[in-house]
Amino acid sequence: MGLLTQLVTLPLAPVRGAAWVMERLVEAAENEYYDPAPVERELGQLERQLVAGEIDEETFDRREDALLDRLDEIRRHFRDTST
Repeated sequence: MGLLTQLVTLPLAPVRGAAWVMERLVEAAENEYYDPAPVERELGQLERQLVAGEIDEETFDRREDALLDRLDEIRRHFRDTST
């Protein structure tokens, strides 16, 4: 970018800066949303609750299905973004 272009587009600098910040925020939120570690931890905790007798088999199955669906969504996201 030349000096003249920089001078002419200087009034747009705050907009470009705000757009950059928004892109970083969206990127960070997506990274957190698609992180499989919390889902895997919750699956482990769910199994411990079942073994300890804190929840019944039906509750375990229902919550496990939801968590496994979430992991599938995360894997699909990474597969779709890598191609």
